[in-house]
Amino acid sequence: MTWPHQVGVLPREADCFQDRATARELSYGVGRDGTEVPCQVLAGLGGVGKTQLAAHHARTLWQTGQLDLLVWVTAANRDAVVTGYAQAAAEILGADPAGPEPAARAFLAWLEPKPATKRRWLVVLDDLADPADLRNLWPPASPHGRTLVTTRRRDAALTGRCRRLVTMGLFTTDEAAAYLTTALAAHDRHEPADHLLGLADDLGHLPLALSQAVAYLTDVDLDCATYRRRLSDRARTLSDALPDPSGLPDDQATTVAAAWSLSIECADHLPPAGLARPMLQLASMLDPNGIPAAVLTSRPALGHLAQHRNAVPEQTDSGEITAPDAAQALRALHRLSLIDHTPDSPHHTVRVHQLLQRAIHDPLPAGQHDQLARTAADALIAAWPEVERDTALAQALRASTEALTLHAEGALYQPDVHPVLIRTGLSLGEAGQVAAALQHIQHVASAVQYHLSPDHPDALTTRCHLGSWQGAAGDAAGAATAFEELLADRVRVLGPDHPQTLITRGNLAFLRGEAGDAAGAATAFEELLADRVRVLGPDHPDTLATRGNLGCWQGAAGDAAGAATAFEELLADLERVLGPDHPDALSTRGNLAYWRGEAGDAAGAATAFQELVADLERVLGPDHPAALSTRGNLAYWRREAGDAAGAATAFEELVADLERVLGPDHPDTLGTRNNLAYWRGRRRWRLITNRIRSVVRGE
Repeated sequence: MTWPHQVGVLPREADCFQDRATARELSYGVGRDGTEVPCQVLAGLGGVGKTQLAAHHARTLWQTGQLDLLVWVTAANRDAVVTGYAQAAAEILGADPAGPEPAARAFLAWLEPKPATKRRWLVVLDDLADPADLRNLWPPASPHGRTLVTTRRRDAALTGRCRRLVTMGLFTTDEAAAYLTTALAAHDRHEPADHLLGLADDLGHLPLALSQAVAYLTDVDLDCATYRRRLSDRARTLSDALPDPSGLPDDQATTVAAAWSLSIECADHLPPAGLARPMLQLASMLDPNGIPAAVLTSRPALGHLAQHRNAVPEQTDSGEITAPDAAQALRALHRLSLIDHTPDSPHHTVRVHQLLQRAIHDPLPAGQHDQLARTAADALIAAWPEVERDTALAQALRASTEALTLHAEGALYQPDVHPVLIRTGLSLGEAGQVAAALQHIQHVASAVQYHLSPDHPDALTTRCHLGSWQGAAGDAAGAATAFEELLADRVRVLGPDHPQTLITRGNLAFLRGEAGDAAGAATAFEELLADRVRVLGPDHPDTLATRGNLGCWQGAAGDAAGAATAFEELLADLERVLGPDHPDALSTRGNLAYWRGEAGDAAGAATAFQELVADLERVLGPDHPAALSTRGNLAYWRREAGDAAGAATAFEELVADLERVLGPDHPDTLGTRNNLAYWRGRRRWRLITNRIRSVVRGE
């Protein structure tokens, strides 16, 4: 026996191999406490380059003379590990490989540290599929030896006192750009740097995908821009933009699209058996950068899991699926590195690679794909709170809706417009992003014209929302014209007393006032109120909302005292019918306070707004746009009541919070700065309240 000695064949180093930060982490081989760790477990999603990095680490130690023995074992299953150990025993100890179990035990015994021997060794167990396969087969802890395991698993069983889990992620931006530049240059191909960065983003910085993309665009002779367009074409599957198995580079065995199939199968066998795949299907439709837990444990999500549960031998319970079952399915996917599941981050609980998403939902039949999209939309609506107290949650829900629209927009318009599309626009508006809300609804309206007939109820509904946001964005005259046209169509299609027709009359009246005709708006709301009492009854929410609008325009037409009286009476009825913490009751308190101030009681208005701010922050949260705008009203009426210094301080604090929540260039932030600097530009509650109501009451 001669030393040094190698057992097993290291994978060939990939062309244009990138030396990554993780490689340096492996070379240190120390734990968090600074002590050396004899075993390192390199875990990560399939395709991130774990095998290549392990081979590079082993090759570096070998070529620099730091090892006497290097053993490379492909650890696909327990038999493969035993066979690899037996081969090492045969070469080192002369053991009989025909008896693999005894030979494997002899090899492990040889690895045990002995006073007389200081052989330096490294055992690499590549692509471990199941931690149980190493039961009683872990190499021993030794001051002279090291073990490196690569796996997609990150079970607790893989870590311990002498083992350290090293998580391997994607290429960094610089690593991805360097790889693409070098790999394309090897084929005498050169692309602009911004195109390469864009391609890296499109492929999610996944090393396996980048290498296969280079092979594809080289073989098919595409430039980077054309390839990116082909990749983004949703009519094509992911497989259509990657090489076939015969054209894979670097001795790769599978395409990106097939790289995760074994991991998904393994996850599906973990308890609760059969739920991992349908859970991953649902997650594949939503935001890859973070899906709220409430979406994936909602009632529609649980129904999807129950309906599509895969039959596996380990499945023993076919009863009702619960939220804990769904959470456990997420943990199973996390253990196989198919998702990142962080329960401590409720708004971004699940992250999943964008190419894995496509690999999951691209092959689905059209009908199943569209049904999955509708289910994902149902889950979003189920998780969406009626009152958005948590701005971070609302943003995460909007991001998932945007991702869902990218994956399967057509499905959200058949057989009707899914409510999540309208809810997203409302959420944007409630967050103060009126221009974005208008842009979103304009897109929805255009899509409705393509998918549905002009007289379809959802087409008319979308026109109503579009007009509301058009007015909220400042085009009151154009919005009024749009509602006049919509009213004529609704009378023709639905009749004059249909609730939707009455809603359209209310929006039209409101926008006439916004366009400058306050007296005309008050008269129109007075006529509408009589019809709503007749058709809906005096306590219907739309009837109560009409009374609020009538009070606003009565005040705007010059009767501030009459408006205050109207809101005082309305508040009593709203608190009786809806409760004191209902958003409409809270907004009515704001209107009442405002018109009291306009009627001459500035101090009373300031006191009322101060009380209202406390209740809004309790019910909606301190960062809700309504709470912030009410603080502006409070500061204004403090000044009107003679407390100029207190008003200035309040405006200063409000500007800081508006910049943090909405951004420095948001119209509300800029308006509040003007109030602070020049004591002008009143921010009237009634305008904000009614604009929100015109959308909420829109349908």
